[in-house]
Amino acid sequence: MTNAYLRTGSVWRLLHGEQEVARLTVVGSDMPWVYARVDDFPGFEEFRALFVAQERAIDDGDDVRADDLYAQIRAALTLSFPDGRPVPEFLLHVRLDGSAAWRWHGEAFAAVG
Repeated sequence: MTNAYLRTGSVWRLLHGEQEVARLTVVGSDMPWVYARVDDFPGFEEFRALFVAQERAIDDGDDVRADDLYAQIRAALTLSFPDGRPVPEFLLHVRLDGSAAWRWHGEAFAAVG
């Protein structure tokens, strides 16, 4: 059975508070990853540097820095399912070429420590 959220053309939303800062339109998936085209809106520019730095840290193999940037992204932004519900857990990469890839989980992870 195919998850309707993963169908090509499904739209996920990236929010800062109540403000929609980007739309992620699904172009494919290879579980656990979902791939999308990013349409950014006013307000996204504030977070672009975080995604650029995250991409660099991953490319450099700097897992500690990548994890720190992931935490900053998660603290500032919410991803919503196509039906509007917030995604409890996600790992999102927005690339300079206007594409995105993310993994998500339907339940929040337990806090560590």
